[in-house]
Amino acid sequence: MDLSQNPKDKVELNKLQKRLRRLTGQAIADFNMIEDGDKIMVCLSGGKDSYTMLEILLNLQASAPIHFEIVAVNLDQKQPGFPEHILPKYLEDIGVNFHILERDTYSIVKEVVPEGKTTCGLCSRLRRGSLYGFAEEIGATKIALGHHRDDILETLFLNMFFGGKLKSMPPKLLSDDGKHVVIRPLAYCKEEDIEKFSVYKSFPIIPCNLCGSQENLQRQVVKEMLQSWEKQYPGRTDTMFTAVQNIVPSHLADTELFDFKGLTQSEDALKKLNIVSL
Repeated sequence: MDLSQNPKDKVELNKLQKRLRRLTGQAIADFNMIEDGDKIMVCLSGGKDSYTMLEILLNLQASAPIHFEIVAVNLDQKQPGFPEHILPKYLEDIGVNFHILERDTYSIVKEVVPEGKTTCGLCSRLRRGSLYGFAEEIGATKIALGHHRDDILETLFLNMFFGGKLKSMPPKLLSDDGKHVVIRPLAYCKEEDIEKFSVYKSFPIIPCNLCGSQENLQRQVVKEMLQSWEKQYPGRTDTMFTAVQNIVPSHLADTELFDFKGLTQSEDALKKLNIVSL
């Protein structure tokens, strides 16, 4: 978007950038996501979230009191019609060190997943495996993903409704093999802000034609539910995200998190009860 003729748009972009930068910086500090000497592998999909994450991290890098390296990595999954030239050109233009990792996960997904079934689960596992392996190759100490606050809330409800688990996407995660630290710098950022920011910045968005075109995905249903709640009760999603940060294990029902069996009255309380009963 050309902002040269519209001062109001310039002001709005400045506000958005400051808010996204502040929230990203806060998340990084709260979870100690980035440390001095880190090599951050920024996973760039071509979507609004990853473009925004890269932009904000570069902005923070320029003024951070510590030194850390940024390497952008795109996984070319060989989807038919994927515009291979867009990301390299964009990254060359902004002067960012990058790698294009070519892995034909598309063919595997289409071969394994029956027609009409959602491909997201297998696609994400294959993508994650490829990116983890490449992070090790280039010596990346952190892997940055572009998930935002709304993604975290949607995942929480997806796991409750369909997985029977009270879990979501953590802002910082150690992989199962203990080799990789995954960070989500946009964990505190709203999707609405990211979307507006990407429009103002005119990022060359590349749609995902493998999963993004599928209808009736469970995540889309949950997204629409949350958006409906927010429209009806403004601020509800803010409250829900605050709840994710304020867990009270003693008021849930997980015996692994809280010792309910060992929960007994104190001796003083029992003595008082005995006195009252007498």
